Amino acid sequence: MAQSKSATKLRQMLADPDKIIVCPGVHDGLTARVALNVGFDALYMTGAGTSASRLGLPDLGLATLDDMSLNASMIASLDRSAPLIADADTGFGGPLMVARTTERYILSGVAALHIEDQATTKRCGHLSGKEVVDTAAYVARIRAAVKTRERLGSEIVVIARTDSLQPLGYADAISRLKAAVAAGADVAFLEGMRTREQMARVVRDLSPTPCLLNMVGGGVTPLVTAREAKEEFGFRVVIWPIAGMTSVCIAMRELCRELKSEGEIRERYTEDGRVDGGVRDVFELCGLSACAEFDKEVGGASFANGA
Repeated sequence: MAQSKSATKLRQMLADPDKIIVCPGVHDGLTARVALNVGFDALYMTGAGTSASRLGLPDLGLATLDDMSLNASMIASLDRSAPLIADADTGFGGPLMVARTTERYILSGVAALHIEDQATTKRCGHLSGKEVVDTAAYVARIRAAVKTRERLGSEIVVIARTDSLQPLGYADAISRLKAAVAAGADVAFLEGMRTREQMARVVRDLSPTPCLLNMVGGGVTPLVTAREAKEEFGFRVVIWPIAGMTSVCIAMRELCRELKSEGEIRERYTEDGRVDGGVRDVFELCGLSACAEFDKEVGGASFANGA
């Protein structure tokens, strides 16, 4: 199965002690295409970006399972050789709903998903006022995901995320993550760390379980490079979840201001004189030539006169 190959590849990447998996956050097909074109070998689908791009709303638990799983399915389908790690929020309910969520993600070709312990009315992990369920309820979510994986014969990677650091403190957060790993989680994700000391400590305290580091611009966690994350702290996965969302916001705002103030958007040029980001460039990024070639290969004539 295609989804099994993707998950298997991610597991192989996690098993390589010399490898750190660096994932840019993408929220739609275009940002995913850009990241793949640059050469990233794994991607991260952000829940915040999904909410912002599909709904135009903040990350306050407003995106549904359909919003998230359909977006994940589309992104995962663009390149089955590049594993997709996808946000699954709280699993969208109790154990039965977590099981349904996990099944949807598996069938969508997602290589890994992370499930958190916030209350169902969740919010971005770098906002204040977070509330979490008790440890038993959290572990039941993780166990539901693991059991569903086993039932479907999948290798999807289950990432246990806890947001309890903010409301309950470090000791509780580590206890929760250890319980989640005991229930079958493959990777640990402590959200909202505030110091480099905490970043180093969590990897030591959870060893040998691989740990994921979340790098959010403007968030509460100190930003570090991928090299620092690997060599200084020992993280195995680093995600930059709002990379796509931030870049789109900044660029779109700049171009809209230009159009508003000057009545036009000036063309930008590459070093070799081509229009940078012109319509054909975007279509090629999204597979224009590949589509035309496939049509020709199977005997079609839709693009016989070019495209």
